[in-house]
Amino acid sequence: MKNNKRVFLLIEIILGILVIGMASLMIREKNGEDLERISVIIQNSDDNQWTAFQYGLKMAAEDQGVELFVAGTGDRLTVEEQKNLIEQEIDKGADGILVQPVPGEKSRKMLKKVEKKVPVMLIEQGISGDKEESIPITQPDHYAMGMALGEELLKDYNGNIAGKTYAFTAENMGSQATTERVLGFTHALQGSGAEVLWQSSKDLQQQPKVDFVIALDNNSLVQAGEAAASNNLHGALIYGIGKSTEAVYYLDTGVVVCLVVPDEFNMGYQSLTEMSKKVKGSLYQLQEKEISYTILRQDTLFSKENQELLFTMSQ
Repeated sequence: MKNNKRVFLLIEIILGILVIGMASLMIREKNGEDLERISVIIQNSDDNQWTAFQYGLKMAAEDQGVELFVAGTGDRLTVEEQKNLIEQEIDKGADGILVQPVPGEKSRKMLKKVEKKVPVMLIEQGISGDKEESIPITQPDHYAMGMALGEELLKDYNGNIAGKTYAFTAENMGSQATTERVLGFTHALQGSGAEVLWQSSKDLQQQPKVDFVIALDNNSLVQAGEAAASNNLHGALIYGIGKSTEAVYYLDTGVVVCLVVPDEFNMGYQSLTEMSKKVKGSLYQLQEKEISYTILRQDTLFSKENQELLFTMSQ
């Protein structure tokens, strides 16, 4: 009988030790120890345009139980600078990399080499190259956003814009995202009789007068909004793609006529969730993700259906 009591007591002690061990493991994981680390490299990481994206990253990191690190960067990273940042993050223990790529073949080759060390997923835009050597991407449909912008302009004039002139402005006219947005917009206006006069990335007020300025990214839209607000855009109406509270401000004040906004929160959430699956299971194949977009107008800006979008942009 005494032996049975001793065995029962021994079992209870062992179970108690196991419970304490599991609790300590959970506490260590909660404190960030031994968690998979995912590093994110984007251009100008502190810029307001990344607010919704980074909010999505943080929510996904909490849900997936991984460590998130967003590298501090300035504007206009070169391929070499991006390469050095990636190598630094790998040295610090990054198990996976999410990166907004610098456009160009040199960048693609660099990232393909990185892929041999850790998993890589591109965000916001891809890099042109052979489909067989492509790197998985989480991005909006850039062509569709450009086309949607063109269709909105046509609606405003009942399709009658013959003789009107327009111009494109973008930070990088040669990037894949910009190229696809231009193509989509141009196809929407095909046969309309409107004429494109110029393309530029800066000094908009020095360009010839046009009826419409088509801003193809957030910074270009904000720049165009500033110029128009100062009466330096020769009366041109602005249609554009943006993702910051500044972009929304220019829409709200009537400086911008129509704004197409990609779902940046979902881009952050989906890309980090995908990478989390990969770093937790090496056999998992990263899946490309396409995010949605929303068309905003001044009169419907604060409607119920847009509240969640505006909320993520202000976090």
